[in-house]
Amino acid sequence: MRQVKVGLVGSGFIAELHMHAYRRVFGIEATVRAVVSRGDHVLDFARRFGIPQTYRDYRALLDDPEIEVIDICTPPALHAEMIVTSMRAGKHVICEKPFTGYFGRPGDPRPIGAKVPKSFMYDRVVAEMDETREAIRTAGKLFLYAENWIYAPAVSKTAEILKATKDKILFMKGEESHSGSHAAHAAQWSMTGGGALIRQGCHPLSAVLYLKQVEARARGETITVRDVSCDVAMLTAGLKPEERGFIKADPVDVEDWGMLTLTFSDDTKATVFAGDMVLGGVRNLVEAYTTGGALFANITPNNHMVTYLTDESRLDGVYITEKVDRKTGWQYVSVGEDWTRGYIQEIQDFIECVAFGREPVAGLDLAYEAIRLHYAAYRAAEEGRRVPL
Repeated sequence: MRQVKVGLVGSGFIAELHMHAYRRVFGIEATVRAVVSRGDHVLDFARRFGIPQTYRDYRALLDDPEIEVIDICTPPALHAEMIVTSMRAGKHVICEKPFTGYFGRPGDPRPIGAKVPKSFMYDRVVAEMDETREAIRTAGKLFLYAENWIYAPAVSKTAEILKATKDKILFMKGEESHSGSHAAHAAQWSMTGGGALIRQGCHPLSAVLYLKQVEARARGETITVRDVSCDVAMLTAGLKPEERGFIKADPVDVEDWGMLTLTFSDDTKATVFAGDMVLGGVRNLVEAYTTGGALFANITPNNHMVTYLTDESRLDGVYITEKVDRKTGWQYVSVGEDWTRGYIQEIQDFIECVAFGREPVAGLDLAYEAIRLHYAAYRAAEEGRRVPL
């Protein structure tokens, strides 16, 4: 059996999801040979997942000739440098979303999300992505973009139907929203490269871009994004402490509410919403309205299992779904969450790509375009106009 050996960078939430997915790869033996993280948490992480080697510097992975793939599960500010260095060392790269962003430069006024013009951010991000893209293409190794929504079964089925019907998508709307991140760094532009719109909205944006390209290929057309408009807000910034019992968002210089609109070259539309102030669990949805029907991809919540429970005390240790503040009452229970959200299919595709030398479903072009549009959207919101592309 073909074996693919991986070096994992990061030991947080998303790295755990990747590890669960590696264990379920079939037809190829996927082995995580080493994990890198700066904190002591990496030792417990390696022990729990049976990873034989730990490091504190990812460059140690590059010296291991048996490691074919570097899986980057770090904060986005570290992505570009790690991608280029790993590629130049002859490794294929899996990179978590978002591809990159603007995280500040020496001399920037603080806080950068409020003080640095978004037009400047856009120009710098595009220039950096151009350099990174050229380095990837020159290296000749695979770039595998870990955008799990592309692999979510509901989105994959939407794509299958579009390929079969060749219907035109007239309008799409996508959403990822929830009650806010518990991580303090999510409140700061310098750590995240933006707020809810890029941190969460990158998923539905990538999905609508992917589905529009599926349509274009099925119909033998070329479809691009013509312009973008956007609005953002900090809705929770003025909340009193007693009003934050269930909402975790506490922004410093990032948006906790964002809506962007894409106009495509065929005069069709898509909207993407992201919010850090929506209670009731995570909403991961894509709707497509076509000349032949309507396709609703309800990633979460969905009705695989619905419960009504009354005693919270007896549900300790029972996972219901992400970011709900209670387990009682009516609940949409997440069943097979790694599968429903596409993490298992994503890693399966990536390992097959390395083993058999083919391109991934989610790759460099999607990563580049999604971030370019996010920063065009931020520019549009700040300048109060449509930004042509």
